[in-house]
Amino acid sequence: MKTFEEKWTAWLDGELSGDELAEFEASLPDKAAAEAEKRDAHKLGAFLKEQLQGRAMGNEEFFHHQLRERIAGDARAALVPERAGAKPALWPIGRLVWVGATSLAIFCVCTFFVMREKGPADQSQYLTQILNARVDPAVSPNATISMFESGEGKVTVLWVDGLQSLPSEYATK
Repeated sequence: MKTFEEKWTAWLDGELSGDELAEFEASLPDKAAAEAEKRDAHKLGAFLKEQLQGRAMGNEEFFHHQLRERIAGDARAALVPERAGAKPALWPIGRLVWVGATSLAIFCVCTFFVMREKGPADQSQYLTQILNARVDPAVSPNATISMFESGEGKVTVLWVDGLQSLPSEYATK
């Protein structure tokens, strides 16, 4: 059941009809004063519609208005539960697992080809020439050559002690 204020507003707006209109008008203490108030309310409404026009928005204000509307729409969408046909997330868990597994496989393949162990390299031509050379006892009578290799054979250290100079053919290489 409507309150008096709801019925009054509906009567001012012209929304009452039939039995409801007759019943409401019968309940008014002074129908002439109510009709005068109704006319005044209609005059005031027309005057306000005429005088209070919405002003045209500038570009900047229109842009801000659009942003506010979009933010309000996003806030309303956040309150509404997700629909069945909603767009899935950018990176769901399943996709992350597949991307991770693929990346790991690519890493393993690259590591295999890059890091596979090569056979021991041949000795350097410089080392071979020095080992095959004989130290001239007239030039360096106390010269000795000692060679040390690491356990894996990747590093060779040549210790030349007492050699005063190398022959010129070694310096050119």
